[in-house]
Amino acid sequence: MTDLLGSLPAHHRRLLRDAPQGVELASRPMLATLSDQRDFPGEWLFERKLDGVRALAVRESGRTVLLSRTGNRLNDTYPEIVDALAAQSCTDFTVDGEIVAFSHGRTDFARLQQRMGLTRPRDVEASGVAVTYYLFDLLRLEGADTTRLPLRARKSLLRRALTYRAPLRMSTHRNEGGAELLADACARGWEGLIAKRAKSLYQPRRSTDWLKLKCSRGQEFVVGGFTEPGGSRTGFGALLLGYYEGDRLRYAGKVGTGFDRRTLLALREHLDELRVSASPFSDRVREAGPRWVEPTLVAQIAFTEWTRDGMLRHPRYLGLRDDKAARDIAREQPTA
Repeated sequence: MTDLLGSLPAHHRRLLRDAPQGVELASRPMLATLSDQRDFPGEWLFERKLDGVRALAVRESGRTVLLSRTGNRLNDTYPEIVDALAAQSCTDFTVDGEIVAFSHGRTDFARLQQRMGLTRPRDVEASGVAVTYYLFDLLRLEGADTTRLPLRARKSLLRRALTYRAPLRMSTHRNEGGAELLADACARGWEGLIAKRAKSLYQPRRSTDWLKLKCSRGQEFVVGGFTEPGGSRTGFGALLLGYYEGDRLRYAGKVGTGFDRRTLLALREHLDELRVSASPFSDRVREAGPRWVEPTLVAQIAFTEWTRDGMLRHPRYLGLRDDKAARDIAREQPTA
């Protein structure tokens, strides 16, 4: 047993098990549940909710792999992160975190999107987008499965196991929080907070031990179609959005704002490649002359609220996501 693992108290060492392959551990990340809870009795930790893309990293057997939450390999897109992880003196770990890009001191998903999907070194360099990988959890260390340890213990090991220099940073946390801390986060222009039970284990599923506390409404939606542009508009008029309810793709409305000319043209080209003859939605879509597409694209959308008839009010397009599968997109319902 390594010095780090050996430094754990005896009751924590008894929770350690031989770890499966790091990629196997990284294949099912723990997910947070949207919540309206603002009172947090007992022991909770509060982290900044970052506006980026989830990524898990594995270093073992002399190789380093960076993976999206859906298992896509990201090494070519973020080579500086891979290099920083490969340079660590610790040679066997699996970590969880979020990749972000900053603009004016705030995480900016739209800026990060300029980097997402790029794989050729010259394109990555030409993008001019610097990224930071914030680490917040540890799943494996030196051959041991750490997911059964309480969160505080995992964070302590994570802090000591790696060296944090750009582009790597460890996500800090507060030991107390609630409505006032969330209000402060929103005033700073943050997306919100993640509340985590301090004693929670790392579970490969969505859990109420991790809660998303958002400053504004927003989630991912599946693109099922679009409308043609009108007037001087180019590309398309609006995207037709939906979410899955079981096997049914439910219609949630359209979004026509948040696009610049370059995005309109690039997206239209992509949409034309996905054209199908029939609507993928289970609901009737009351739009004139809609064009249907295979429901594979996932878009990040900000909005003010849901209407009584289940439509989005004042939606705004933020960007496409390539780290989430369309079939996993459901309407987020906050817990109490």
